[in-house]
Amino acid sequence: MAPEWLWLAILFGFGSCIGSFLNVVVYRLPREKSLVHPPSSCPSCGSAIRFYDNIPLLSWLVLRGRCRKCKAAISPRYFVIELVTGLLFAGVYAAYFVWPVRQLGLEGAASIERFVSGGWLLYISSMILLAGLLAASAIDLELWVIPLSLCWFVTAAGVVVDSLAGLLLSSEVIHGHRWFPAASASTGAVAAGAGVGLLVSLALLAAGVFKRSYDLPCETAAEPVDAAAKYACQDQLPCDHRREILKEMMFLAPVVAGALISLLLYRRVEAVETFWVNACKWPVASGALGGLWGYLVGCGVVWLTRILGTLVFGKEAMGLGDVHLMGAAGAVVGPFLVVLAFFAAPFFGLLWAGWQALSRRTRQIPYGPFLSLGVLTVMMLHDRLWVYFSGLYIGR
Repeated sequence: MAPEWLWLAILFGFGSCIGSFLNVVVYRLPREKSLVHPPSSCPSCGSAIRFYDNIPLLSWLVLRGRCRKCKAAISPRYFVIELVTGLLFAGVYAAYFVWPVRQLGLEGAASIERFVSGGWLLYISSMILLAGLLAASAIDLELWVIPLSLCWFVTAAGVVVDSLAGLLLSSEVIHGHRWFPAASASTGAVAAGAGVGLLVSLALLAAGVFKRSYDLPCETAAEPVDAAAKYACQDQLPCDHRREILKEMMFLAPVVAGALISLLLYRRVEAVETFWVNACKWPVASGALGGLWGYLVGCGVVWLTRILGTLVFGKEAMGLGDVHLMGAAGAVVGPFLVVLAFFAAPFFGLLWAGWQALSRRTRQIPYGPFLSLGVLTVMMLHDRLWVYFSGLYIGR
């Protein structure tokens, strides 16, 4: 077996390469450009970047943060994202397989043995989520917008992994150590009902029965605009925020109704209860519905805050990007941890406010990065949080 430091070095290098791709995502996705074509080029002069100038971390340092051809400054963000991604890939591996941060119940004396014996699936799921959160946070910091397509990709990947986990891993590992969200009979029924309601809402939205909230003039401009310009345009236009949020409440009505009807049928009709009890014994169904339930809870806790805040204060409270960002997190970490992450996020906001007060600087930043830090925190404190809250529940 190779020494653990070698595996960490390999993962750091691989993570830096992923960070290089995330830089492409951060720049191109909100501007609605292709992620694969054309090849990387300098934003200032448009010259293609040679392969030897596109080596993660090293190229930025060698070029001293400037384009080789036009000498225009290259944002330090490129270096920072590559570095942070590399550290995340190595750090999460160390937390899961080297240090006893999480007890995974895997056999093997060496970290790589625990990794290949099943831990790789949890690692991949975690890294897809964290990479998505990092890209979303970087975009949010720059443009105050989170592309929903990025959140949907992470959500889909999370639900797929949740579904496959039951086929690839033992039930004892998944449920005993809470690797992935898994639905019980009752939560499976509620998630399915809410999912059907969501499909109904989407169909009514596509048919024009429901209207999109904040569908302001820049949305229907003659010339297409990217997401960043669209957000800036909407921010300048006057609108009745309470009226716009009522459109979202109408959209959510079939979702809530579907969940309540399913729960009522589950509790009152014995045949329905039997069906869901048997269905959730199937690992794929339990995993898929568990991921869906985590997504719905993650979206719901932020969307409820958005609705109530907007109705009370008369201005948009939180963004729909934040809603879908936490939905994606819920699909990966499950409903319990995503709620804890939502309540952990304000503490990072307070730390930022305290730092600004001490440094006498004033710079507002969006809420997406705080939510992402909250998710990372609960992922690392997974075992301790479960033990603590389980103790409170048993104590009662």
